[in-house]
Amino acid sequence: METTTIQQRLIDLPTTAISDATGGHTNVAGNIKPLSDHFKIAGRALTVRLPDGENGAVLEAISKAQKGDILVIDAKGNTNRAVAGDFVISLAKGVGVQGFVVDGVIRDLAAIRELDFPVFSLGTTVAAGFKHGGGTVGVPVAVGGVTVRTGDYIVGDVDGVVVVSQEEAEQIARAAEEKMKKDELREAEALSNGEASIRAYLDKVLSK
Repeated sequence: METTTIQQRLIDLPTTAISDATGGHTNVAGNIKPLSDHFKIAGRALTVRLPDGENGAVLEAISKAQKGDILVIDAKGNTNRAVAGDFVISLAKGVGVQGFVVDGVIRDLAAIRELDFPVFSLGTTVAAGFKHGGGTVGVPVAVGGVTVRTGDYIVGDVDGVVVVSQEEAEQIARAAEEKMKKDELREAEALSNGEASIRAYLDKVLSK
């Protein structure tokens, strides 16, 4: 199946359904949150590993990114120094990067919200990152307690971020779609006739 097709299927699914399909094993820690609730991303990861407090390799990643890529940045959970501000985010948006997932923080929040660029991070800071050098693009990283490789799929929405390995993307997408159908049937059964159907559903579940 083509990458674009998988990507579209994943972006049409809530992260909760994908989490259920993966067994919850690749849920990024919940403290990595979207900076605006409406942000939704689904695409291939391009990974960045940064030394503590540094951000220089982010520019290298932007230069290497393909349209639709999501930069997944391992900043070691540093909340004192930003991996990017509005200028760097503008560069990323300008070359077609879809979003950032950061185990760290960004700055210039108001301007980034005006850019309407999806960022999932530990929050914000006023301090810029150092540019002393170092950092690696394209290597496996750990973000929010989950290992991410370049080419894996990242899905994020208001509930959080889930990683889908590139090898299992088709299987996980199918399982999540099936879960959604089951949930719709369950809702129709339980809520079709107000209190009567709710009580009938509860009796059915609790009698098992």
